[in-house]
Amino acid sequence: MSYYTPSNGYPSNPPGGYSPNLSRYPSSRPRPHTHQHGPPAGSDPQLWQWFCAVDTDRSGALSVTELQDALVNGNWTKFDLDTVKMLMNIFDTDRSGTIGFNEFAGLWKYIAEWQRVFKHFDRDHSGSIEGRELAEALRSFGYNLSPPLLQALEIRYASGAPSAYGPPPGITFDRFVRACVTVKTLTETFQRADQDNDGWIQLNYEDFLKISLNAP
Repeated sequence: MSYYTPSNGYPSNPPGGYSPNLSRYPSSRPRPHTHQHGPPAGSDPQLWQWFCAVDTDRSGALSVTELQDALVNGNWTKFDLDTVKMLMNIFDTDRSGTIGFNEFAGLWKYIAEWQRVFKHFDRDHSGSIEGRELAEALRSFGYNLSPPLLQALEIRYASGAPSAYGPPPGITFDRFVRACVTVKTLTETFQRADQDNDGWIQLNYEDFLKISLNAP
């Protein structure tokens, strides 16, 4: 087994232009912010306005629920809570339990680049990723997974319950991000344990639980 850590094509805080869900505000425009301090020097004023618009309690930071309200899929459904918590864990660098503006700016760019990847692999423009498209995306990142494993991923991250009469529902944008991050995280964890790089590791029960609990 050979390892590949994605470096080209795999999102890693690149620039982008994602727009949050502002439809719940009158005229679909950000409300004037009431924060005591203005935007940090050199920051994007538009991004600051969006941040203030979703910071509904005017705390200067976004909670999990505020962040979930800000993030929507192409079909206008909110990001699922597990994906929002995963993003919070990645970008809450000071471990405050909330997302400040600078952290929000990094998260914003990250999601924007993932949107580019999602649109590239959504070949049929359905707004979701099906099994064949998921396999193509993961292969482009260097992950050549077996058909049974790909099917398990498709079912695990499908946006609805599987049907006995057809293929699993497609994977929405938020769940696509979580699926790819999970594969990357678990692969890197396995790689660290596979010190001789032969594709095999031996785990005791506690080590197995640690890997499982650290998965996104």
